[in-house]
Amino acid sequence: MRWQVEKAPSFSVLLVELGSGEVVVAEAGAMMAIEGDVRVETRMAGGFGKALLRKLTAGESLFVNYFVGGEKGGKVWLAPGMPGDIAYVELKGGGIIVQDISYLAHHGEVNYELKWKGLKGLLAERNLVWLRFHGVGGVWLNSYGGIVERELKPGEEFTADTGHLVALEDQVSFTIGKFGGWKS
Repeated sequence: MRWQVEKAPSFSVLLVELGSGEVVVAEAGAMMAIEGDVRVETRMAGGFGKALLRKLTAGESLFVNYFVGGEKGGKVWLAPGMPGDIAYVELKGGGIIVQDISYLAHHGEVNYELKWKGLKGLLAERNLVWLRFHGVGGVWLNSYGGIVERELKPGEEFTADTGHLVALEDQVSFTIGKFGGWKS
């Protein structure tokens, strides 16, 4: 599988070239175009129970699309639901926590589940959960605007607005709290 981000950073599009039998999974509505021998399978995201829970708590679609390279292979272009950048995170057995609107696609032996934000998350955000991806493979993320990668040293603290947070490694400890006063 080869891939590249085109038209970055403002209106990024992900081009994935699939060989025979290679698979990329993308959120519903992300497919922009297909060229060549690519089969599309629409499935419930993790089965009916998980898909329904994801729909009710994160506002996500019940379905995801599997793009499978046929015998001759082909290309699929994926576009995020908002203008901005696309970043790739390679997973080597670990995991990441992703803002629900920032998920675009994944490949490999990657599983995902819902991660509860807690009661503070309910008060601070529009959704109750984030998505947690783990396994071996990779995840493509998107953002409204550019993506700034920040690597924290052990014990280092960093404050980010949850509305602008795209993802974080799942071993990073975090809290959600009120910033400033009522007028901020």
